[in-house]
Amino acid sequence: MDPFARLILMEGYAYFSNLVNAMALALQGGPTQLPLIQLPMTPLEILRSMSWVGIGVVIVLMLMSIYSIALMLERYLTFSAAARQSREFVPRVAEMLRASQQLANSAASLSGNSINNLDEAIKLSQKYRRSHLAVVLNSGLQELASSQTATTDRQMRKAKRALRRAANIKTSDLQRGLSSLATIGSTAPFVGLFGTVIGIIDAFHKMNQQQTAGFSAVSGGISEALVATAFGLLVAIPAVWMFNYFTNRVSRFVVEMHNSADELMDFFLQQQEAE
Repeated sequence: MDPFARLILMEGYAYFSNLVNAMALALQGGPTQLPLIQLPMTPLEILRSMSWVGIGVVIVLMLMSIYSIALMLERYLTFSAAARQSREFVPRVAEMLRASQQLANSAASLSGNSINNLDEAIKLSQKYRRSHLAVVLNSGLQELASSQTATTDRQMRKAKRALRRAANIKTSDLQRGLSSLATIGSTAPFVGLFGTVIGIIDAFHKMNQQQTAGFSAVSGGISEALVATAFGLLVAIPAVWMFNYFTNRVSRFVVEMHNSADELMDFFLQQQEAE
């Protein structure tokens, strides 16, 4: 075994042996002879005892934490609003499209009534701007409404392209900020580890200056250095959790957008075949 490691183990064993003996004497009512080591306990004391590099690492981790928390809140509110407005939008637009189909299939109906219902569906989708389904369907409905005079095949092809384009744009918007969250989750532990390494180097440097080799000479510096690693993990773990959560929600939203686009195209194909 390395002599220095053996020395640290012997000092640690002696320290904890004195602690156990002091506790035994305290229980028996005897005097204690244990020299207690006062380590910084409060966050302010820990910051005061850190080096400038350690303080810089803590500041960087704090900025990463603040940014990640703000990003989590913004994405959570955005996804919640999208889900809520989509639940309100889908039944209403489905009812309008069914009414449009009934008018189109009626012998006494005019084509203008069907167009009016289509315009009402477009206006309805514009009211739910945060709904991912409303944004995608709005592009398809507008394309279908603007190409009423075109042939059926050309009209369907243009509507499909519009729906696919809108779904891709909305997917990119839903994924905004998630890469930053993943970056914070993967790099925060290494930033904290860097602060820990610098703190341990500083602790051994102080031990060399004081010409002491006891465990008490480095215990305070090591405990302060490990705070950086703990802080880095505290920043990284929620970021990784929320990144996975948001990624799964985006995947569900993408499936919903593609299904809604396919259902809209099937609806108008059936309507064209009925005519």
